[in-house]
Amino acid sequence: MLTGVNVLLLGGDARQLEIINKLCENNATVSICGFEQKKELPDKAISIELNKQAFAKLDALLLPAVGCDDDGYVHTVFSSETIQLTDELLAALPKTCVIYAGMAKPYLKELCARHQLQLVELFERDDIAIFNSIPTVEGALMMAIQHTDITIHRSHSMVLGFGRTGISMARGLQALGSNVWVGVNRSQHFARAYEMGFQPFYTKDLEQYVVNIDLLFNTIPTMIITAQIIDKLQKSAVIIDLATKPGGTDFSYAESKEIKALLAPGLPGIVAPKTAGLILADCLSQLLLDQMKRREL
Repeated sequence: MLTGVNVLLLGGDARQLEIINKLCENNATVSICGFEQKKELPDKAISIELNKQAFAKLDALLLPAVGCDDDGYVHTVFSSETIQLTDELLAALPKTCVIYAGMAKPYLKELCARHQLQLVELFERDDIAIFNSIPTVEGALMMAIQHTDITIHRSHSMVLGFGRTGISMARGLQALGSNVWVGVNRSQHFARAYEMGFQPFYTKDLEQYVVNIDLLFNTIPTMIITAQIIDKLQKSAVIIDLATKPGGTDFSYAESKEIKALLAPGLPGIVAPKTAGLILADCLSQLLLDQMKRREL
């Protein structure tokens, strides 16, 4: 139980609703801001005004998937009000307060460093990234089916990157009967991809492997699908870029060559917000419990 833990959820989307429910079930003191258009919330979740007094008593500040933009504005689906995370507000937080966000842009990182506040980026955690890879793969497969006129079965597909999302993506394609090539840059990943029945190659040799690919999935957050690579693709190929925005594809060049290229970050929150919210809720509950135990020592 999280009795006595004072938490504020600031903005967000449907994923935050599951977090609110979970924290209220665990008896945390839950304040919310940016949810006035959402009526079906637990009575224990108290809507507050954004001010220094509210921040002064917090144990944890929970921000959306992308904590805030480069000007401190927090995205929220359930409010028409503008929410901005300012230097003045963070200065009011107790030094023991922990700030949780899916990922943090430089603005938030700099604010936390300036005020010596602990910042936890949840999407950097292996457990959350692996759990999130499940709805990511389902969403990517949905997009592939929608934007092609062939079956995934017996297609030639390629996954760039063999990390937490890349492995799940390759396995999903393989399970549907696709012939799967996997681009890696480490010898241990090459060996593991081979052991799992994929056709591995090193990304430095990408240009020579993409010629007959029907579906190209990228998980690498740097420019890898360049104009030179796009020139080698067949016209009917579809690129689905799962990397963090802006992705790793030259989208303007792909458009000029009439090759379909889709940027699809954040699929868990789009295709399965309830599941994605439950993943975050379970992890946050444990993190807050651990935080409370450390404070008692």
